Amino acid sequence: MAVIEITKENFDEEVKNSPVPVVLDFWGPKCGPCMALMPKYHALAENQKYAGKFKFCSVDTSKNRRVAMMVSPAVMAQPTFLFFKNGAEVARLGGSNLAIEKISAKIEELCL
Repeated sequence: MAVIEITKENFDEEVKNSPVPVVLDFWGPKCGPCMALMPKYHALAENQKYAGKFKFCSVDTSKNRRVAMMVSPAVMAQPTFLFFKNGAEVARLGGSNLAIEKISAKIEELCL
């Protein structure tokens, strides 16, 4: 599975109306912790055990600030990962010391 790039145009279709839970990575190209997490996040998205059970998405906030402002509360820091189930945000993780293991654990929790 590839990570889907989210814009304001496809947010509802890919996130709000998704039949499976969604993790949404808010990142920026000048964010060191974001860039360090990105290869690990993309590797997680390629894990076949999540195929058809979870959707992996990302938002480049340098190009799509409106998406960061559309969610409530607005995403104000990077990296931030939002988790959606049935179209509603159910969890949020963030911070410069965020580890991929925390993201993976939340995905496992929501896949049940």
